[in-house]
Amino acid sequence: MICVVGLGNPGRKYAFTRHNVGFMVVSRLAERLSISFSEAGFSDVARGTMFGPEGPIEIVLAKPGTYMNQSGQAVLELLSDLEARPENLLVVHDDMDLPFGRIRIKRKGSSGGHRGIESIISSLGTSEFPRLKVGIGRPAPGVDPVDYVLRPFEREETEHLLLIIELAVDAVMSVATYGLDRAMSEYNGKDLLEENEKT
Repeated sequence: MICVVGLGNPGRKYAFTRHNVGFMVVSRLAERLSISFSEAGFSDVARGTMFGPEGPIEIVLAKPGTYMNQSGQAVLELLSDLEARPENLLVVHDDMDLPFGRIRIKRKGSSGGHRGIESIISSLGTSEFPRLKVGIGRPAPGVDPVDYVLRPFEREETEHLLLIIELAVDAVMSVATYGLDRAMSEYNGKDLLEENEKT
């Protein structure tokens, strides 16, 4: 089983902000798998099945209903309900240290200052869980990072954003089907905007 948790803030106000790109990825993945979310404790959860080379794979998608800073509360509850371990997780979240157009899969690591990841590490008592980081780039000089992540994507970013979300969904499906090593090898070097410029 793999449990894919997209991080974000609940509510229409935050729906298209940079901090909610994790929600966007798991929502799109649910569409691909033709499964629907329903409320389950602190999260909206969708369950489905994928098929890999060794047979069916149970996949659980979740969008915490807590705010970003309390994401760990929802993730801890989810893993407990599923009787799953941190290594069964794949947490999808925004990353300012990664340029817009890039994604990166990591097996484990520190929070890098991301409050949602900090909360999960604190609640689980470990930093050893996989993540898929979606680059949103750094704000311009003088722009408060908190304001930046809570702003909607710019209009000129929207077309690329749709492609980035599709790329992230492909990466999640690769992790679920073939494992972290193969997915990291395939997706960690990709720069979507650079590839678009070449074509």
